[in-house]
Amino acid sequence: MLDIVESAAYKAWFSTLRDIAIRARIDARIRRLGLGNPGHHRVLKGGIAELKIDAGAGIRVYYTQRGRMLIVLLCGGDKSTQQADIRKARLIAEDWKT
Repeated sequence: MLDIVESAAYKAWFSTLRDIAIRARIDARIRRLGLGNPGHHRVLKGGIAELKIDAGAGIRVYYTQRGRMLIVLLCGGDKSTQQADIRKARLIAEDWKT
């Protein structure tokens, strides 16, 4: 099982979600990710990946792996904020390297 670490940006985004069912679906996907099963996802430039969750307005969670033992949840959003969220995730991932 991989360790899961959440960035402050991810925690802040997740705390804004009011729909309990959507929060539960995200939590379930994160648990599966920790077990090595990302499910429906795509790898993006800059060493990050995007989990696609079919809930709400098309939830996206951005993450990166550091070694074999760590998944860093960078940020989240939905289809409407996807491009800005990807840029934000890349910046967070770069800052995490230092």
